[in-house]
Amino acid sequence: MTDPDTGAFIWYELMTPDPDAAKTFYDAVIGWDIAAREESGSEMDYRMIRRSDGGHAGGVLALSRAMQDGGARPAWYGYVCVPDVDAAKSAFEAAGGTVHFDQTIEGVGRMALVADGQGAPLYVMTPTPPFDDPNAKSDVFDYRKPQHVRWNELSTADQDEAIAFYTGLFGWRQDGAMPMPGLGDYKFLYRGEDLIGAIVQKSPAMPQSNWTYSIGVDAIDRAVAAVKDGGGTLIEGLHQIPGGEFSAVCTDPHGIAFGLVGPRREK
Repeated sequence: MTDPDTGAFIWYELMTPDPDAAKTFYDAVIGWDIAAREESGSEMDYRMIRRSDGGHAGGVLALSRAMQDGGARPAWYGYVCVPDVDAAKSAFEAAGGTVHFDQTIEGVGRMALVADGQGAPLYVMTPTPPFDDPNAKSDVFDYRKPQHVRWNELSTADQDEAIAFYTGLFGWRQDGAMPMPGLGDYKFLYRGEDLIGAIVQKSPAMPQSNWTYSIGVDAIDRAVAAVKDGGGTLIEGLHQIPGGEFSAVCTDPHGIAFGLVGPRREK
């Protein structure tokens, strides 16, 4: 990854207590092929999420009991590229946020799990380019393609503060809005000219501010049926979105929230 990736979502990670069950569920819903555990001798169980086009959509980290006792919670997390992890950590703390931990992984990069002033968690990362491809660019986010994350949505207790913070830190741009009954305006986020997501005032029923990542699927009805068949739950949707496709918010069998975006297909 190089400097042009600054401010981009460059990785997504599912933290779950049961990666084998996650593979069964998400492979059926999305069409991925989550890798089996590698017999490397490491205590960490980390698996790559493989797309059908040969690329990667992110990773799956098995949450051990010790991790959960230490405060880690099952969820989807996004990683945003920054040129300086320490500067990003300081910015989160200055805004009233929290730094949960940071680490450097050889050959991968430096990263930190942080939370903003309203409590929404996110990773910031300065990646190490692959030795054989120093100009490699992440493609895990794509606004239009299935099996990629297509939308990054922040539900927050303070919309104006969140917009000022993230646009200032990551260089994003807020432009345009859509009214949401009872929640004010749904405000769109851009990175350069690329639409990447939105910030919305969270509902009173939501316990804390949080990011939700919506994954592209080939057919929304098929995917929602697979969610239900796999032991997940449809929380919200189906809603038609600008452009004619449909969205839904679901949870997997462990209660982890995620979104779906895709077209309706004739049966």
